[in-house]
Amino acid sequence: MHKLIVTTSKGLDELLKTEIEQILSTLNIIESPSDAKNSASAEDESDDYELPTLKLQPGQVSFEGTLKDAYQLCLHSRLANRVLLVVAEGTVNSAEELYDVAKEADWPSQFDSYVPFMIQFNGTNNAINNSQFGALKVKDAIVDQFQEAGFERPSVDKLKPGIVIQARLRRDSLHLCIDLSGGSLHKRGYRTDAGEAPLKEHVAAGILMRSGWAQDANSVLLDPMCGSGTIPIEAAMMAANIPPNLDKETWGFEHWNQHEKNIFSEVVAQASKRVKTPNAAIYAYDLSTKVVELAEQNAIRAGVADFITFKQCDVLDAVIAEAPNNTAFNNAENEASEPAVKGYIVSNPPYGERLGEYTSLLPLFDKLGHHLKKHFANWHVSLLSSNQDLLKALKLRYTKSYKLMNGKLECVLMNYQISGQNLEIFESQTDENHEFANRLRKNLKRLKPWIKRSDTNAYRVYDADLPHYNLAIDIYNDWVVVQEYAAPKDVPEEKAKQRLQEALIHIPKVLGIPASKMAVKVRRQNKGKEQYEKVAQKGQRVIVHEHEAQFYINPTDYLDVGLFLDHRDTRLLFKQHCVNKDVLNLFAYTGSVSVHAAKAKAKSVTTVDMSNTYIEWAKDNFSLNKLNGSYQFIQADCLKWLTREHGQYDLMFIDPPSFSNSKRMDDTWDVQRDHVTLLSDARACLKPGGKIFFSNNLRQFKLDQNAVEALGFKVEDITQKTIPEDFKRNQKIHKCWILSL
Repeated sequence: MHKLIVTTSKGLDELLKTEIEQILSTLNIIESPSDAKNSASAEDESDDYELPTLKLQPGQVSFEGTLKDAYQLCLHSRLANRVLLVVAEGTVNSAEELYDVAKEADWPSQFDSYVPFMIQFNGTNNAINNSQFGALKVKDAIVDQFQEAGFERPSVDKLKPGIVIQARLRRDSLHLCIDLSGGSLHKRGYRTDAGEAPLKEHVAAGILMRSGWAQDANSVLLDPMCGSGTIPIEAAMMAANIPPNLDKETWGFEHWNQHEKNIFSEVVAQASKRVKTPNAAIYAYDLSTKVVELAEQNAIRAGVADFITFKQCDVLDAVIAEAPNNTAFNNAENEASEPAVKGYIVSNPPYGERLGEYTSLLPLFDKLGHHLKKHFANWHVSLLSSNQDLLKALKLRYTKSYKLMNGKLECVLMNYQISGQNLEIFESQTDENHEFANRLRKNLKRLKPWIKRSDTNAYRVYDADLPHYNLAIDIYNDWVVVQEYAAPKDVPEEKAKQRLQEALIHIPKVLGIPASKMAVKVRRQNKGKEQYEKVAQKGQRVIVHEHEAQFYINPTDYLDVGLFLDHRDTRLLFKQHCVNKDVLNLFAYTGSVSVHAAKAKAKSVTTVDMSNTYIEWAKDNFSLNKLNGSYQFIQADCLKWLTREHGQYDLMFIDPPSFSNSKRMDDTWDVQRDHVTLLSDARACLKPGGKIFFSNNLRQFKLDQNAVEALGFKVEDITQKTIPEDFKRNQKIHKCWILSL
């Protein structure tokens, strides 16, 4: 007997224990001993079989078993990562004890000195806090033992080892094991290209077991988002009794001196005899033709392509032809007709790990919930996801949930029964009467005439109109940008998340914009250089127009998209003063004011900003508008540049940040504290009779009018003239003055 350790992913360990019990008991009862003379005697002998005591620990199951048991698990386990045979164990509280335990094993009896080996060290404790150090001490003990016994020094080969030794340290307990598997058993070999974030084969097998389908394998199975086909392939192998590693080419025991080839050959032969043609109807659909072709090729390599029906199909069009529509979903007064086909939907849908992906997936999951109720009455549905918020969008009540790991990703498997309450339309509100959707719809209707008059396709349609839906929603051509503000303190975080989710589901429907063209940002108080920091790396460019001008905006990569909509009227008013003038645009951002100035036939336009990214963006905006002339673009700290500038300008546009980490004025910039100094420096560069448009968005800001007038300026507050129609709800969006000499 040998001590065996079988490992798996966390969350599958209890399932693994059950699977091991089934494999050992079933195979030891069904299979006749090699020396049995007749079936009767085989049955009598199998009756004496006693299942070993299995010890369950996180991520592993251990027990005393035979070498044949180990081979059976290597071949048949659909959940195991590795099958390990313990050759030494002991207590380790120091490097010396680690060395001693490793040296107690008879390593020359395990493998020959000419066979290269490697150590995989897992775990640490107070004494061994570095796995590389632990592996080195084990290696030293093995090498020393070989040399002391008179053998050649064995070599270490991490790329192509003949023997892999696993050292498993848990607290002070160490197990040294021969890895019989020869690489992780989840790698079946049929996937050559798994794509992004692939579902591990053993995890796919696990969710099939958790779904209930594996225990009812003659039932219909549908994976409507099959990806590389892992779930339907694993299902077909289950239904056909094909051991997951029947065709595995290399094993970890091939260079192990205690390997029994005849026993392993017998195990393989018996496994081959049990393969059958399955009765199950298995369907694999995906939106991408390329992906479906990939899945089919994987199935061919696995030898199960004939058992699976592959089809290119949108998940929202996925139906099993024999199953009629569920009329109960459409008409609650009518009883649902009994579907001709019942079965299981098991799938690993997109997770939406990043915010933009999550945003685009929400409407899909909302529609998917409707689709399941409509077309799959009385079916079982099992969905694996790392994002429970997406699953909540289904608006289905789950019957059971399981936590498990897919690689390093924490996931949850949700089981649903499409019956009872799940066949009712239990939505908080339908699209027609949902308060947020209604408000957004009303805003669009109200703004429609103004939008037409304003000659722009960039505007705000919602600005926290409903306090409990604390969002700003802007349209930029065919994109929508959603900015989430911090929820009121009296609103629980979970409730705020729920309301955001509701809003994100309704926005594409009401605005008629695909969810893939919806970007979501979290809005916070802008400090210093935060507006310049990237939040994504998509490089998405969209062209919007504003009267005669066009601008590039980036809806995804920055907190601000490249165009301040609240200054639309300010820009147009400024434009009226630019004809034949020398214009300075300070803190210019992406140069939208500069473009309007150039369009107005300004004599010269100077654009200054601290960010090279935005200076280049401004240049692109000029190119987009085919502007050529006396235009300067300067990347510089605006405050420092202004003190050095000796040019003379007729007209300035100054819209500074509220706060900044400038190296002047005590290493900080505060618009309230420092605006008079800024305007004094600007006045030095202003021609007689010149004007400054001065603006900022600090709500508590108060212009020091006395000090500004003392500089020689006439002050005119034009704030109300510069608040566009789509910002009327937010009168404090900015403040603006004309300062004239």
